[in-house]
Amino acid sequence: MNFKSQAFLKNEFGIDESIIKLSNSSEKAIADVVGSIDSIREYNQFKVISAMQKNNVSETHFSGTTGYGYDDRGREILDLVYADVFKAEAALVRHQIVSGTQALAICMYGVLRPGDELLSVTGKPYDTLEEVIGLRGTGGGSLGEFGISYRQVDLLADGGMDFEGIKNAVGTNTRLVLIQRSKGYGWRPSLNISDIRKAVEYIKSIKKDAVILIDNCYGEFTEEMEPVEAGADLVAGSLIKNPGGGLAPTGGYVAGKKALVEKAAYRLTTPGLGKKVGSTLGHSRLLFQGLFMAPHTVAESLKGAVYCAALMEKLGFETSPAWDEKRGDIIQAIKFGNPDSLVAFCQGIQKGSAVDAFVTPQPWDMPGYDCPVIMAAGAFIQGSSIELSADAPMKPPYIAYMQGGLVYEHVKLGVLISLQMMLDRGIIKI
Repeated sequence: MNFKSQAFLKNEFGIDESIIKLSNSSEKAIADVVGSIDSIREYNQFKVISAMQKNNVSETHFSGTTGYGYDDRGREILDLVYADVFKAEAALVRHQIVSGTQALAICMYGVLRPGDELLSVTGKPYDTLEEVIGLRGTGGGSLGEFGISYRQVDLLADGGMDFEGIKNAVGTNTRLVLIQRSKGYGWRPSLNISDIRKAVEYIKSIKKDAVILIDNCYGEFTEEMEPVEAGADLVAGSLIKNPGGGLAPTGGYVAGKKALVEKAAYRLTTPGLGKKVGSTLGHSRLLFQGLFMAPHTVAESLKGAVYCAALMEKLGFETSPAWDEKRGDIIQAIKFGNPDSLVAFCQGIQKGSAVDAFVTPQPWDMPGYDCPVIMAAGAFIQGSSIELSADAPMKPPYIAYMQGGLVYEHVKLGVLISLQMMLDRGIIKI
């Protein structure tokens, strides 16, 4: 950090000299890790540009359609580009998919039939899927209400896959196997591509016709390969996370085997229509441009997460992953151990935002969660977690989950202001 930047941080944001010194030493420590992130970014950027060139992306593909959206060439080309980027047979990319949860749900409802079993091999899925599956809530049309059973295999104590448990759990009715790549609101390593490949190969050796669905949220472009390349049948995610690059205003995607993607499309629209309808309403340019920016934006987010981990570890906090560990997603978890530290950190992230910096987040009963949640999110797009945000369920051991950051400097500022807030409140000493 140069002298002018340091002076600006002290004069404009009130950052203590001791925090700045700690920041500088952390940035020196992470230099090699940052270099490896840049190498992944470069490869993924070339991959995205190649897919766009292969499919002759043109300005004419950015125009929107209305009504039924028949013969929307831009929509069709975007599907082809995503399929090429993810090395899949087909893809479904739509602004009508409002979240990663919906993208996963249309895969589940598309593939599963009464009497089938859904098996999660990474423990309990992310909270917002509980009512989809039928683990919580009644009367909403969950999978369970349609006669689809559910079973899960918890991860081992070290966060690894329980292969013996998987072997015992896969049965005659097991139709769909869910693997959640990200840690979600858990304290475990996120899965990388080598982990996914090992799991897929093992499951297929037990039941070849099982469909393997990867919850890819937060994981796109963090490595040089995507889950379909590791043998997954379907992947799904949100465009206001990694692949939207911070530009997509909404949306989600599904990619994988053509027949399975079509089944998901039938659930999004109707059987018989599938991918052939769905007006784009002028959103196409942002979805194309967001994908173009995604490798760079994800890299900025990853650098910020590594920086945060290094800084928090110097202060004695436990982090997951550690700053020098391999990453499978953009989420950085910090274990605080008490509610005051957790709230101060999240409020500092909010105060460091360019949007709604004057807002002070408080824990609240957010729909889809089983306890109060605090969310810091000064974003240009509501709920966009590729933009800098931090959130946490308000329950022991009080873990904050920070993710996103369109630019590294924003993450850096947010973390520094959080530390200053914790210092001012007597939570930390430097």
